[in-house]
This record gives sequence, C-alpha cells and structure tokens, in this order.
Amino acid sequence: MPSSSSIDIGGMLYHERLTRSLSRLVQINRVIFSGTTKYQRVEIVESPDFGKMLLIDGKVQLSTFDEYIYHESLVHPSLFSHPRPEKVLIIGGGDGGALEEVLKHNVVKEVVLVDLDKEIIEISKKYLKEVHKDAFNDERVSIFIEDGRRFVERTNDKFDVVILDLTDPSGQSARLYTVEFYKLIKSRLNSNGIVTTHSESPYVYQREFVAIYKTLSEVFSIVRPYGAWIPSFGLYWMFIIASDHIDPRSISKDLIKKRFEERGVYTEYYSPELHEALFVLPKDILMALKRTDVPVSTDEKPIEIPV
Repeated sequence: MPSSSSIDIGGMLYHERLTRSLSRLVQINRVIFSGTTKYQRVEIVESPDFGKMLLIDGKVQLSTFDEYIYHESLVHPSLFSHPRPEKVLIIGGGDGGALEEVLKHNVVKEVVLVDLDKEIIEISKKYLKEVHKDAFNDERVSIFIEDGRRFVERTNDKFDVVILDLTDPSGQSARLYTVEFYKLIKSRLNSNGIVTTHSESPYVYQREFVAIYKTLSEVFSIVRPYGAWIPSFGLYWMFIIASDHIDPRSISKDLIKKRFEERGVYTEYYSPELHEALFVLPKDILMALKRTDVPVSTDEKPIEIPV
C-alpha cells in the first residue's frame, strides 16, 4: 500500500504550473501533438480522466471531457440575454469551441472570429473535431488571422455580442484586458450590445479576477460576474458579462426558456434554471470584489498573471 505522500509514476505525468508556488500533475496516456507556433507552445495530450487536452504554453485550455462547461458558460448567458444576437465577434477561440456554441443560435447571421495564431486553428481542425464539430466551415463564419486589438481598432463593424475567449493575461495578451481595450470594444457594440469574457479563478487568481471586474466597471454600467467549476482546470472559474443596457441578472428563466425553444438550442450544462442561479455569488467572492488594493488594468500598467 503506497503512503499518502507517494506518487504513482506508472504513466507519463504532465506538470502544469498554476502559480509560482502552486503546480499540479496530470497523468497522460500519450502525446498527440507537440510543437511551437510563431506565438506559443501548443500540446494536445490524452488523459485517462479528461480525454484530449489542449495546452498552450503549459496551461490547460480545454479538455474534451468538460469543454462544454467552459464554452456554454462563456457563450450562452450573454447570447440568451440578448433579444436577437445576429452579429457576433469572437476574439481568440481558435479551438472553435465558443464558435460552435454561438452557431447553435439560429438567429445568428454572422460570426467573425479573430485569432492571432493561424496554426492553432489548423491544429484544432485536425485534432479537436470533438470540440468544434466543423464549425469553422459554417457559411456564417468569417475568420481573420490578426491581433484582436488591431482588428477592433481598424474595423467599422458593429456587433451585438463580443466574446473574449483569450489566453490568460500575460505578455501580449495582457493588452486585451485593459480599460483602453474595453473602451475600444464598447465602441464596436450596437446600442444594446454585450461583451463577455472569462476572468480567471476567484481564489487562485483572485487579484486578476478583481482587476478584470474593476476594469470593466470603469467602462460599462452593468457588470455581472458568474462562475463554474471546470474539472480539467482543477479550479472554480469566473466569467463576466458587461453592458450598458442589458442586465443578464434580470432576465427570467421563463424568457430564457422561450428563447431556447425559438432558437432550437441544445446544451449539456447551461439551462434557464441555471441562468437565474448563475449571478448569485458566494459571500467570499462578493467580499473579494470590494478589495481596495487592486488597481484598474491599463495599457501602461496591465494586470498580468505572474509566470
């Protein structure tokens, strides 16, 4: 009988560093893909617990076991809060998971996906069909390979919903979490538009989560955080919806149910009943949002997760 401090090393172990002082080991059966694109290190591995896992720069981005929890949480609360989301912008999301969820809504007429890394899209097309389900080939989809911020600066298009499916705020991606960037996003929203973003763990990355909340609150009058447990992340994970005109917390489950039926959407995690419950936060997270020692993220001093 092994002791409580021993580690079974009968298989390959993948080391993921969560913070400078916290790591975890995930046993894997095989490495499906490993390589470096122009911008990042990309790996797809197979885990006995989580199926295929996509890792970028050593951090888990999704698994086929539970990607639906992350992607449904990121996409549907905002799209169902909007009365008719016809034009959607996704920044990041090169794995196609958010794209696949957006396209479930039959009212969506156009989706623009902008990702800096063309290779991550090609890798996902080849190895992660369980996630994107060939969503890249939908006739409603336009794909732009460029920096998301540069795209927002140059486009004159307006969108009903903007989804920020980004890597963690670090290095170049930190510029996509600042007050200046959120102001740019706001300028590209229609009058009743919504933006939604993932916003880190309220426990392991609490400072970053609070900073994203405060920064969005500098730009939008309605800012609603909500969370979900993502098993393959090993963390409780937060998301935030921001708008000047639509409050997702005020949308009833009956209205959400009506929109489900009208749009013909099938989900595995999100539901009308869950929508009502999402925005009820535990007391410790509410207290964290009141922290006074966390500054707004700016281009000059962006919030970043220490590597």
